[in-house]
Amino acid sequence: MTTLLNLLSSLALLVWGTHIVRTDILRVYGAQLRRVLSTSITRRSFAFMAGIGVTSLVQSSNATAVIVCSFVAQGMISLAPALTIMLGADVGTALMTGVLSFDLSWLSPLLIFCGVLVYLSRRHTHIGRLGRAAIGLGLILLALELISATTRPMTQGAGMKVLFSSLTGDVMLDAVIGAVFAMLTYSSLAAVLLAATLATSGVISLKVALCLVIGANLGSGILALLSAASQNVAGRRVALGSMLFRLSGAVVVLPLVDYVQVWISFLTTDLRFGVVAFHVLYNSVRCSLLLLLVEPMARLCVRLLPESESDGDMIKSRHLDPAAIDTPSLALANAAREVLRIGDIIESMLVSLLLVIRDNDQLRADQIRKLDDDVDKLYTEVKMYLARVSREELSAREVRRWTDIVTLTINLEQAGDIIERIVKGVESKKIAPQKTFSQAGMSEVTEMHARLLTSLRLGLSVFLNNDLPSARRLLAEKEAFRDLERTYAQTHLIRLAGETQQSIETSSLHLDLISDMRRMHSLFCSTAYAVLDAAGMLRKSRINASQEETAEPAPMRSQAHR
Repeated sequence: MTTLLNLLSSLALLVWGTHIVRTDILRVYGAQLRRVLSTSITRRSFAFMAGIGVTSLVQSSNATAVIVCSFVAQGMISLAPALTIMLGADVGTALMTGVLSFDLSWLSPLLIFCGVLVYLSRRHTHIGRLGRAAIGLGLILLALELISATTRPMTQGAGMKVLFSSLTGDVMLDAVIGAVFAMLTYSSLAAVLLAATLATSGVISLKVALCLVIGANLGSGILALLSAASQNVAGRRVALGSMLFRLSGAVVVLPLVDYVQVWISFLTTDLRFGVVAFHVLYNSVRCSLLLLLVEPMARLCVRLLPESESDGDMIKSRHLDPAAIDTPSLALANAAREVLRIGDIIESMLVSLLLVIRDNDQLRADQIRKLDDDVDKLYTEVKMYLARVSREELSAREVRRWTDIVTLTINLEQAGDIIERIVKGVESKKIAPQKTFSQAGMSEVTEMHARLLTSLRLGLSVFLNNDLPSARRLLAEKEAFRDLERTYAQTHLIRLAGETQQSIETSSLHLDLISDMRRMHSLFCSTAYAVLDAAGMLRKSRINASQEETAEPAPMRSQAHR
């Protein structure tokens, strides 16, 4: 029992080391690796080599699959080059398995020792993260050594032989077990190296080890399918094509395992080397031959996963790439782009709002409700996306940007709710009873609407560019808009005193409308505070605004003096 627990803990250490390497390499070089993948599609050979190189660095074909699926889902690359990259990723994983199969036990303590020193001294820098990646690589090598040491007693344990006795000849069962193990450990590398070690120790036969290797490749493909489940149809096609490629290779090779076993036994007596060499050759030959079938496979995936009609009706996030989560700067940039898209939807709602108020346009009112649903959906997606970004790994500047994005997202969602509330009020108090605003009242609403739209656009520009003069202008506009709301409320009361029939009928709606517009305007202007605060001008701006608000206008003071 103790031996089994030691083996499981060694496997857990191997998986953890792989996770650390993948995470920190993506955080440091994620942007560059993504750029390599997205720009290497001009030639098939470039795409294939890019898949090999990126996967060799991140130690995981699943990580490459997530990135490539998101690219296809966003329309950045087409399906055929993506499948080519995935074939290269399979080869990259096999090559790294071959490298790690050598005796590098001497390197493990050096990597861990140096990595810890660098990470503790430069924790929140790129150098520190590379140090942690070195720790992960050292843990991988240490785990492999522990697995080898742990499996030696298994050759003498009768219980262990009974446990592995079921893996003795059923090709399909052995392949399924290899696939399940690769899925449980989230690493085909762990499954292949364990199979090689068990074969060397005599716990399993060479044939069983070869079947486990083929099954581990299938398990990695299933993991890619599960990871792509949240993508749109285009993204899921990449994972499907990669899985079909893996499955076709298994179908061809599994019936020939007996012959492969004979050849390996004839060529070498080192079973560990034989299993790993088979894994490298199997993937290299398979992927090289399948390069010729990339275009037909792309067409097949399109037929198997066609676009549904509902896909075009549902709004979806365009920029929230899950593969960028491990690269905080990219993740924040993606979230900012999606928030600006929400701002565009709010702008469309505002444009339609004026037509609802002025022309009693019921069709526009229904469109605004649908757009508000879209805003709510994107708001939730942005919020959940940002929640997945680890704030511990963010610099102080990135933390501020994270906060700014969250704040603007919340404010835009609240603005959408206010617009929907205005529409409901117009429907019940103006459209249903067939009432109209007075000419003066409608003119006031139109002017406030125009200034509201301008401030929304200026607020989004300030959020995007962090422009200080624009932020100061936006804050000044906020004070002017508040004064305008007070002025129009007073003029409306004057019209009521004059017993204007239209003003009396729409009085409640008019006052609610200009009040809601002022609240929306405050939400749009909130982006100015972050820019002014970063420049150390926020307190000064607030003091000046307070003085301007309480001060009496110059012409009135002059008249009072006279």
